[in-house]
Amino acid sequence: MRVVMFGYQTWGHRTLQALLDSEHEVTLVVTHPKSDHAYERIWSDSVADLAAEHGIPVETRDRPDDDLLLPLKEAAPDVIVATNWRTWIPPQVFDLPRLGTLNVHDSLLPKYAGFSPLIWALINGEREVGVTAHMMDGELDAGDIVLQRSVPVGPRDTTADLFHKTLDLFGPITVDGLALIESGGTEWTPQDRSQASFFHKRSDEDNRIDWTWTAEELDRLIRAQCDPYPNAFTFHKGQRLRIVAARVSQGIYGGTPGRIFYREDDAVVIVAGAEARRGTSHGLAVERVRLDDGTELGATEYFRSMGGYLTRHP
Repeated sequence: MRVVMFGYQTWGHRTLQALLDSEHEVTLVVTHPKSDHAYERIWSDSVADLAAEHGIPVETRDRPDDDLLLPLKEAAPDVIVATNWRTWIPPQVFDLPRLGTLNVHDSLLPKYAGFSPLIWALINGEREVGVTAHMMDGELDAGDIVLQRSVPVGPRDTTADLFHKTLDLFGPITVDGLALIESGGTEWTPQDRSQASFFHKRSDEDNRIDWTWTAEELDRLIRAQCDPYPNAFTFHKGQRLRIVAARVSQGIYGGTPGRIFYREDDAVVIVAGAEARRGTSHGLAVERVRLDDGTELGATEYFRSMGGYLTRHP
């Protein structure tokens, strides 16, 4: 089939490579310009460069405006594939090919539609994540499901771990989905909209630590905002402090959330949880921290003495 691909970053790069390795003909690639957004500088393999290496025409757009329709029609696609496209694709584009548009999204739809699904899923304690290939319609990430594949979330997985696990699914699910479409399949699975959730882009505010969260929730937040993502942060003596590594404490620690309390092996325990005053909660055992100048220290090296508080604001 003749395929036009809308794609961006490493997800788009991996998908385009799978298409190039397949029997399909890629006649046009549409991608976004490079971005300075913190989350778009990560996993930023260039779709445009890969297309250019194979002599495929490239259109660079923030949005698929009307001026894109002419090159799309000239490319004469049987189907469009969209992967990690960051803005709305209108009906005059997704309905243009005779077989429609296959969107590949890194969540188990209908849950975690929208942005940063792996981060949100890890924060929320999901036991599996995955990738969904679905037919695009007028509602974002809501079209009928063609294929869906999942991987388990390990007990100490980070978002970086989940990225690599799910990235390996993108090429195969795209090619397998196209095979089903090419064979004439149309019996796709409608999404259960009662189970749908839609998440916004993450920003600095989303990484601000709230010490009334339980230690288990904070542990997942730290792993979700692992390197190379912007780290979760708090403030100590007016200065921003990024938490690079942490775990749930072995012991139970009572008191006020945010209190710098106790050395536990190679970590320093911070009192955590809205119910911490009852003396039934674990604390967050902080192992490593990073200062604003990039200096990284073990928690026992940074916290020379116990006492005082970590806070949400300077």
